Amino acid sequence: MDRLTASDDRLSFVFPMWNEEAMIRRTVAAAREAGCRLAEAGQVGSFEVVVVDDASTDDTGKIADELADDDPRVVVVHHPTNRKLGGAIKSGFAAATGDVVLYTDADLPCELVEADKALRLLRLYEADMVTAYRFDRTAEGAQRAVYSYVYNHLVRWVLGVRVRDVNFAFKLIRRRVLDHVELVSEGSFIDAELVAKAHRLGFRYVQFGVDYIARTRGTSTLSSPAVIVKMVRELADLYPEIRRIRRLPTAVLDGEPT
Repeated sequence: MDRLTASDDRLSFVFPMWNEEAMIRRTVAAAREAGCRLAEAGQVGSFEVVVVDDASTDDTGKIADELADDDPRVVVVHHPTNRKLGGAIKSGFAAATGDVVLYTDADLPCELVEADKALRLLRLYEADMVTAYRFDRTAEGAQRAVYSYVYNHLVRWVLGVRVRDVNFAFKLIRRRVLDHVELVSEGSFIDAELVAKAHRLGFRYVQFGVDYIARTRGTSTLSSPAVIVKMVRELADLYPEIRRIRRLPTAVLDGEPT
């Protein structure tokens, strides 16, 4: 088998959702289309779509259950209370059964055709994680672009990770990373926590740029002052724990059986 393919790999798409009734059907349809294309091309052996309904107050949960009833590849996790982005991502990772896991937002901030490239980069560079960054952030508005710029530089300076767009929601992750990284954040700091802890453990990541597609339906809450304040607080709270992390043995990082 070509070293750039792994036809027996299972791919899990993970979508945290809160009040996404306007997007959920097209999001799940796009994931199924991408999964089928990758399976037909021999890039993956199978796939699943994990939807985390974070205590939505609209029909997101109901629609998710309907989609799961129609297709066994759709897995739904319901939160009885809202746990924010970090809690939803942790539930999605826990429910995912794939050898590789692709986490992205329900509003599809970039086309899922980018999953093809992400998988190829993961294998070509023998990486453990692929994280995307936006070529152009002007579509998100000036205020959010400034927040993102400042936050990314803060994360680089404090945590020592050279990720260009740490909070951008498109990350392809090998299962062994999730098996060794213990995530704590319940908020939007979880992206930086994931990358920083994986980096400290010795896992390898690569980056690539994508065309950003601004949200056209639903409402984003990630640029609110309360969310930003919580991210900075979690950065300060988790900094000592992250700095104490030590590199894993080479055999573990190389995926050798123990």
